[in-house]
Amino acid sequence: MNDKFLPTTPEELTGQPDFVYVNGDAYVDHPSFGAAIISRVLEDAGYSVAMLCQPDWRTTKDFMKFGKPRLGFLVSSGNIDSMVAHYTAAKKRRSEDYYSPGCKAGLRPDRAVIVYSNKIREAYGDIPILIGGLEASLRRFAHYDYWTDKVRRSILIDSRADILMYGMGERSIVRLAEMLDRGIPVKKIHGVRGTAFLAKRGDKIEFPIAGGVDEYGEPAGWSYDELKEDKHAYAKAFRVQYANNDAISGKAIVEYYDDKMLVVNPPQPPLEREELDRVYALPFTRTYHPMYEEMGGVPAISEVKFSITHNRGCFGGCNFCALAFHQGRAVRSRSIESCLEEAKKITEMPDFKGYIHDVGGPTANFRTPACDKQLKSGVCPSKRCLWPKPCPNLKADHREYIELLSAIEALPRVKKVFIRSGIRFDYMMADKSDAFFKKLVRDHVSGQLKVAPEHCASNVLSHMGKPNVEVYDKFREKFHKLSAQCGKEQYLVPYLMSSHPGSTMDDAARLALYTKKIGLAPEQVQDFYPTPGTASTVMYYTGLDPFTLKPIYTATDYREKQLQRALLQWRRPENRRKIYEAMNYCTEEGIGDLRELLGFARNPGEEKNAKVAASDDRSETKGRGKSDRGAKNARGNSRGRDDAKHKDSRGKGGYASKGTASSKGGKSSGGAKSAQSSKKFDSTSKKGAKSGDNYKKKHR
Repeated sequence: MNDKFLPTTPEELTGQPDFVYVNGDAYVDHPSFGAAIISRVLEDAGYSVAMLCQPDWRTTKDFMKFGKPRLGFLVSSGNIDSMVAHYTAAKKRRSEDYYSPGCKAGLRPDRAVIVYSNKIREAYGDIPILIGGLEASLRRFAHYDYWTDKVRRSILIDSRADILMYGMGERSIVRLAEMLDRGIPVKKIHGVRGTAFLAKRGDKIEFPIAGGVDEYGEPAGWSYDELKEDKHAYAKAFRVQYANNDAISGKAIVEYYDDKMLVVNPPQPPLEREELDRVYALPFTRTYHPMYEEMGGVPAISEVKFSITHNRGCFGGCNFCALAFHQGRAVRSRSIESCLEEAKKITEMPDFKGYIHDVGGPTANFRTPACDKQLKSGVCPSKRCLWPKPCPNLKADHREYIELLSAIEALPRVKKVFIRSGIRFDYMMADKSDAFFKKLVRDHVSGQLKVAPEHCASNVLSHMGKPNVEVYDKFREKFHKLSAQCGKEQYLVPYLMSSHPGSTMDDAARLALYTKKIGLAPEQVQDFYPTPGTASTVMYYTGLDPFTLKPIYTATDYREKQLQRALLQWRRPENRRKIYEAMNYCTEEGIGDLRELLGFARNPGEEKNAKVAASDDRSETKGRGKSDRGAKNARGNSRGRDDAKHKDSRGKGGYASKGTASSKGGKSSGGAKSAQSSKKFDSTSKKGAKSGDNYKKKHR
């Protein structure tokens, strides 16, 4: 295995580098890291690259340590958006950064691409700067910025870079390097797919334009001034962007900034199997640079060190996911032989213990395009492959994936192969064969399987682009059944999301009650995070579905978002009071769900009748003495046993394949005290009630 990293100091260079790659992550030379792939692809094409990772952005000193590169600077924030790396969905500063040595936070700036690029301009003036990576890719258009709550300009403008590369950049970067190497001025490079550039009005555009030209003969497009003021226009613009993010059917898109126009060319075609195999065969060291060893290494490598990425792209079409805007919806995969070669390298690593942690990707069980039509006509611009139901043209077939997994399992030194990437369960259910389902349950689950139903309310799932919960319920039942047949006690760990656009407090209450009915106690819940490049973020900002332009209710109030999240973790004692506060946001239906969640009758009148009946029963048995005390003790003991069983099922963090449900003891425990708390809250929380009234008026 190769142990030679790319240069990180001037002493390691043999001359002037062709490129200096400025990266917000620590240097990890592994194919799961974009900077590693791009730098190795350039090296393979004959170009020299110096790696400048996590430079001090407060001065220009670090940016000048390699001298002026021959062709230009490459800039990326790293594997994830720098704002997501720094802040939670509640906009609280994170204390750790898994892409930095020792997990230390603060080694990259906010909006890293903009900061780094402007420092390079300060240091070298008019030198070619090419930006790429996830942060640049998802901010290539005017975009809503959650952290400032406004629409920001394209990152290409704020960074003052020359060219933006979006999507998977192997083809783009080599093409740009070749043109710069031939002496073509960077300001004149306008014809490369997968790139965006800034031009003067009237400059030639090399590709057909989405929307054609207007009545004045100018390329059709929205102005930034319109997009930042008109939410309806913003939603329509996103719909055009989404429809044209395909290499076969996509067209160029234009945005106007005063006398300039931003031109985003159509995407690059996805790498085909032979090309992907070549990329993953490049001489990666598969670990972090040794200079980080004394600082504790780079924690992000632990998740992927013994894992294999076998595919790219995702036709799942979840609205809250940015994959469609970055990797695209056209799925491609590596050959079995290529994955086997990587697996062999992993088995030769000194700390390999016999376990392949994952054979996956954006979605683990996708290997081929969704249908044959995509190979000729591209992905459908206005239809989804799996939502609202699987398309009749969908090819749900896991045979090659089974073959891949079996081949890796057969390697010497491999004890077990796990699948830890997300499984698209509706795609599994669309497969007429149970072969993969059975193999997954028997061979590839490490005690728990992560899946993503996300919600149970049909209107919320519709806005997410996810299937109805009935599909998940069938999958769940089948998983339990097959696990039992294998003699295994295995668990599903569902990802759930609170306060997604479309989710009212009634929907959150329904989801909380659903988790109780299926015996689920989620330890972690993801509050919806409006990040650039997703349809759900457009919904959050505009209050409109960008595909239908119909209004959508969206929880934007911080307290309401807190309450929706608390409902999903309703078992926690500290959330009890929040459940009563949430009732002020609910209609009668939602209040009924929350009462049932707490173990009360759905209708207070029913509960009153039940109490009267119980009082009559006590009158009849009054004076029985020891018998009555004995029955009371028996009830107490029974409740204690039920509570213990309930606690055990919660401790797993998921639910067992045996179908363990919530106990009745846990349901009724503390009822009287809860009723008193409810009464106390109703008499004291005027603010909560007022907020709830406003919510109801808005929702209705």
